[in-house]
Amino acid sequence: MPPSWCKLAPFQDLHPTLTRMFTRRQVIRTGALAGPFALLGAARAQTDSPLSPQERALHALNRLGYGPRPGDVEAIDKLGPEAWLQQFLAQQMAPALLPESLGTRLQALTTTQLSQAELIARFRAATPAGLARDVGSMSDAETAALLAKARRELVRPVLLEAASQRLLRALESPAQLEEVLVEFWFNHFNVFAGKGQVAVLVGDYERQAIRPHVLGRFRDMLGASAKHPAMLVYLDNVQSVAPGYKPPALIAQLNPNAVRPVGLNENYARELMELHTLGVDAGYTQRDVTELARMLTGWTINYRAARSGRSGDLFEFDPNRHDSGSKHWLGREVPASGQAEGERALDLLATHPATAKHIGFKLAQAFVADQPPPALVQRLAERFTATGGDLKAVTQALIASDEFWRRDAFGAKFKTPYQYLVSTLRALDVTAIPEVQPLLQVLAQSGMPLYGAQTPDGYKNTAAAWMNPEALAQRLQFASKLAERRQRNASSDQAGLLATMGGLWRASTRQSVAGEPANLQTALLLGSPEFMHH
Repeated sequence: MPPSWCKLAPFQDLHPTLTRMFTRRQVIRTGALAGPFALLGAARAQTDSPLSPQERALHALNRLGYGPRPGDVEAIDKLGPEAWLQQFLAQQMAPALLPESLGTRLQALTTTQLSQAELIARFRAATPAGLARDVGSMSDAETAALLAKARRELVRPVLLEAASQRLLRALESPAQLEEVLVEFWFNHFNVFAGKGQVAVLVGDYERQAIRPHVLGRFRDMLGASAKHPAMLVYLDNVQSVAPGYKPPALIAQLNPNAVRPVGLNENYARELMELHTLGVDAGYTQRDVTELARMLTGWTINYRAARSGRSGDLFEFDPNRHDSGSKHWLGREVPASGQAEGERALDLLATHPATAKHIGFKLAQAFVADQPPPALVQRLAERFTATGGDLKAVTQALIASDEFWRRDAFGAKFKTPYQYLVSTLRALDVTAIPEVQPLLQVLAQSGMPLYGAQTPDGYKNTAAAWMNPEALAQRLQFASKLAERRQRNASSDQAGLLATMGGLWRASTRQSVAGEPANLQTALLLGSPEFMHH
């Protein structure tokens, strides 16, 4: 059972003082949100004045990272906000090695060092096929109990340590932009941990296919995701084969619990064009989806290597699975060339103008505004094309844009549950995580379980997806329980919060909080409309 501070309750179960405060501020009206709430950005956007140096520094911490930690404001004051900002931006674009203390904690997560073969072996050992000798004479109840025990011991620790690594880095890494980009790009190339072997592969997917490329080249990330076993399983390309293919008897023995490939599967080809590259309105046809799926037949997992415990990657191209017939895709003839057909498709998709526009829009939406300025999207697309998909160059163009630093962008994004959780823990300087499971439960109850987006489009990052009374109540309850827990441990946070967050809170919020009981002030600050935005 999670600790009480992680259990969320409906809004009406909150302390009456919280209810009165937020009703008084018209954040909630008759059980519904009063428009997009009394949004910090909206309140401050009544003037077109440029952001002050202090506001620019706070904007960078909130939008290019997960918010300030204690000491950041003091560092800004000591160095001067403009000098601090230039230093911060330079450091974010060229991340240094992790602090030794964080590196040591990450190294202690032993399952993150397992090979893909070892990870799949763990999953197989927790299936009926892996336990065949033990379950042969057992009752259904005994079998279910044994399987549950095997998953707890073999699969669950892998997923928990993957989550621990993500949260530890988000909380403690000075390379905050890298962590925000890992979240962004993982979501762009989403895989769902609840589908089969993905449960043990999702951490490796993040470490191998996403993290190394967030400031690299888009084509490299696209190819790494396409060949990773997590994606091959999640979007079923591991099952996609040429018509009439029959698996060799040995393959069937090595992976007896797998769904048998019976023909062409278009799932990955469709999402590759619709979500990962061109976008939904790029003008391609159903035939283009089918032809691309044919080009990608044979892209699969080497289960023989997995069986033998080989180290290294498990992607393989199996020519026996490949449809070697002629193809016509996106208006061009595709000569039969085996794996090279898929590689050339990725080359074309990675450099297509529609892909540049699609990526430009998503980055501008995530980092600037839910409805991003069209001129900014266009400039990012042009930068993407001019640099051959250099994501560092595109990110630099985004950060250098006037639109990023405009007052109407300041505090204009509503935090997702993940962003709210991490920014809260950072603001309170909670870095030692004895157990990750309670935090994961908070995210699950908030509708955003880590690695838990079931559909390929991942989680939304717009206010419309997360701004509702239930979500607000959950955040307030989490803040209240966390504050209570810290007070029991003799931690008083409100003064530190006010110092940490600098000028985030408006004078009216500060005044409202100051008039409330001391034991509620931390929760009210963390539950304020200002803190829920970034």
